[in-house]
Amino acid sequence: MSKKCPITGKGPVSGNNRSHSLRATRRRWNVNLQKYKVEINGKVVTIRMSARAYRTLTKTTGKKEAA
Repeated sequence: MSKKCPITGKGPVSGNNRSHSLRATRRRWNVNLQKYKVEINGKVVTIRMSARAYRTLTKTTGKKEAA
């Protein structure tokens, strides 16, 4: 399974860890993917999407299921 949100298309972002002495080592920030049951065209489907995308869906539709 890829670490990419199918709704927003967001993927992992890379950067540096910084120690107290400002030494840089590479790291990556993964997307907060969660499993959600969403209603699409009358069917309940389990989708792995980011928590931010789920919050936006519930905010715009006004309910726990996406239209």
